[in-house]
Amino acid sequence: MLNRRILRIKAFKELFAIEMSQEKSLASAQKELDAALESTRNLYLFMLASISPLTAVAQDRINQIQKKINKTEEERNPNLKFVNNRLAKMFDADPDFQKIVKKKGLDKWGAFDLILRKIFASIQTKEYYARYMASAESSLKEDCELFIRIFEEEFVDREDLEVALEDMSLYWNDDLAYSLSYCCRTLEALGKGGSWKMPELYLSDTKSSMEDDNLFVHRLLQQAYTNYEAYYQAIASTVPNWDSDRLVGTDIALIITALAEIVYFPNIPVNVSINEYVEISKYYGTAKSSVFVNGILDNLSKKEEFKKK
Repeated sequence: MLNRRILRIKAFKELFAIEMSQEKSLASAQKELDAALESTRNLYLFMLASISPLTAVAQDRINQIQKKINKTEEERNPNLKFVNNRLAKMFDADPDFQKIVKKKGLDKWGAFDLILRKIFASIQTKEYYARYMASAESSLKEDCELFIRIFEEEFVDREDLEVALEDMSLYWNDDLAYSLSYCCRTLEALGKGGSWKMPELYLSDTKSSMEDDNLFVHRLLQQAYTNYEAYYQAIASTVPNWDSDRLVGTDIALIITALAEIVYFPNIPVNVSINEYVEISKYYGTAKSSVFVNGILDNLSKKEEFKKK
């Protein structure tokens, strides 16, 4: 499930946390890393588990309207296509999915009923929803396509949802977009006739030809941690006009993690490593971080002490 970029981000963030606390040991950091990695899959499960509660919100709205005395013709004969979607029924009837969600304590959408109601109200205003409700087609594929649009358009950039997720798990900070994208991949597969199964945590678990991802991410953190001071001094020496205290902590952690990868992972081309960390810096650094990170890595990667081992 987790691609190499996510693994790099988790390792870099854990290295940054170590340096900020100045008390956390490598052993405890490795445990935190495991928890952070598993949390991304948990968020994926939690977001998939929203399908049935969101459907229930739509059903509840219809039930409330039926209590009105003076109903319109449309209210007397509501369109039940959404509330009867096959996707919610599929997950409700899947014992493996329900067991995993409950075991992990992820059946918590009832506490976020107001958020779901706001999301459904937004969905009802959208053209894609109107087309779905008006379509004569009725299939699992169509239901999957609808929820892909919902995940892509309704669950992102919502401050209320982000706050709720952060309250549930500090590890879920910044993981929503990736988890939603994996939900969409799951729905695409279901729409083509596939069945749901718990995704492996690492992509290497599904491809025997890949280098072990678990080994990669833990070794990456270990080498970055072990060589932190030496790499920091190397960085500082390349920017002599800067006071080392002014160097941005996230940039330093990113560069050190990248240097550890450049040195200790001979199968990964240097330019691939540099490009990956430059891209990550665009999300976790300042406006100038990508230029700074790219320049330092390009400079240091050419020095003898940073040749691959």
